[in-house]
Parts: sequence; structure tokens; C-alpha cells
Amino acid sequence: MTEFITLPHRGPQGRALTLEYGWVGPENPPEDAPVLIFLHEGLGCAALWREFPAILCARLQWRGLVYSRYAYGASTPRPHDEPFPGDYLEREALEILPALLRALEIERPWLLGHSDGGSIALIAAGSDTARYRGIVAIAPHYCVEEICLKGIERARIAYEQGALRERLAKHHRDVDSAFYGWCNAWLDPRRRGWNIENLLKRIACPSLAIQGVQDEYATLDQIAAIERHAPHTELLAIDGCGHFPFRHAADTVTKAIAGFAARH
Repeated sequence: MTEFITLPHRGPQGRALTLEYGWVGPENPPEDAPVLIFLHEGLGCAALWREFPAILCARLQWRGLVYSRYAYGASTPRPHDEPFPGDYLEREALEILPALLRALEIERPWLLGHSDGGSIALIAAGSDTARYRGIVAIAPHYCVEEICLKGIERARIAYEQGALRERLAKHHRDVDSAFYGWCNAWLDPRRRGWNIENLLKRIACPSLAIQGVQDEYATLDQIAAIERHAPHTELLAIDGCGHFPFRHAADTVTKAIAGFAARH
């Protein structure tokens, strides 16, 4: 069931932020089970995770929190004349996510993020090493690659000339706010040097990084870099899979996360 919460944290221009969220998983999990927070990708929202959070949390016997970030789903939209700042992922990780956890009285959760959400998980774990018990980053980005920019440009063409806008409009309160916030931030030339490599070195919690070998938005260096800087990280590269392993290789991903969680 979808619920809404208005955060005491003020968003851009001092605006109040109301986020949509929902719970999945067992209502009475084991006493020591953590909460798993799902962080969606740059065009996603709570609904676009589909059945994956519920299936995974049932397997883990953990409660899961699925929410739509600022500008996505039914959460507060981004005004069209207010672009995402170059550090919008850092703001999500260091300001909005902690505010949501405080408001819902969630302590020491695990994070599971996809794409932009994977980057948010990495930033959060590298910035606040005591707050998070573990992370799973699916198709994350630690830097800007040319393959990513080309993929986003293809998405822009599909949005403006194809059926992508119509498909996304079913899931976002203001679809143009969601799409152009993401698209314009990544394609902004001033953001080409964005890099969170320094934070990867500080990640201390258990970390699993998953990526499709045929990811159309990234090379495998995106997850290899995490292991280079945080050697305790476990990697899973899935052949025959693109940018959405949790959809196109759901059984493999669910099994891998369950095994990883059991070990940690």
C-alpha cells in the first residue's frame, strides 16, 4: 500500500518534500533482521521495481522499504525551471535519504540501489560508514563514461520521438520533471568530470556489486573500480544481460543477494 511522508528536511529552494513509499516483505520478520532500502534508477520510481522487492524480501525474511525519490513517481515534482544540480546524487545520499530514515525511525539498514540508486548507495556507505550494515549496488556509476552519455542520448531521442514518454507517464506525477531532471544532469558538459572514486576507498560495510556484461550504459569498469578501492567487495557480472539484471536475470540476482546476505 502506498503511503506518503513529508520530511522535516527542506528541499531545493527551501521546498517541502513529500515522498511516496511502501513496505514489502514479512510483517513480522526475525528480531535481528535489518530493513532493506530500495533506491531506484534515474527514470525509475517505487512502482517500476515491480515485483522484485517483494520477492527478494520474502526470500531474505527482511522488511523492505521502497520509495520514490524527489521528482519521481508520486513524490514532489521538480519545477521545470530548476535543473538538478551537479551533485544531486550526493544530496540524495547525504541529505534526503538520512532524513527519510530518521522520519521513519529506521536504524542501520541495508541499501540496494540500481544505476543512479546504486551510486547513491555507494556515496552513502562511503560517507557515513557507521550508518549502513551492507549495500548491494546494481549497475552503479562511479564516474561518467562515454557509453553512458550515448545511452542517455538514445533515451532522449526515444522520449521525444518514440513511445518512452508515454510509457513513463503512467508512473510519474510529472513525467517531464523526472525525465529531463535526469537527462539534462547527465548530459551537462560541466558534469563530465563527476567521480566518486575517493568515496569508494572508505566503504567498510559488506558490499556486493552486480552488473550485466552487456550493460548499454556502462563498461564493467564501473563495478571493477569498487573492488579496486574496496577489496572486500564481491562482484557478479552476468553475461547475456544489460542494464536491468534484477528484471532480466531475476533468479540469478535474487540468489546472489540471498547468499551474500547470509554470509554477512
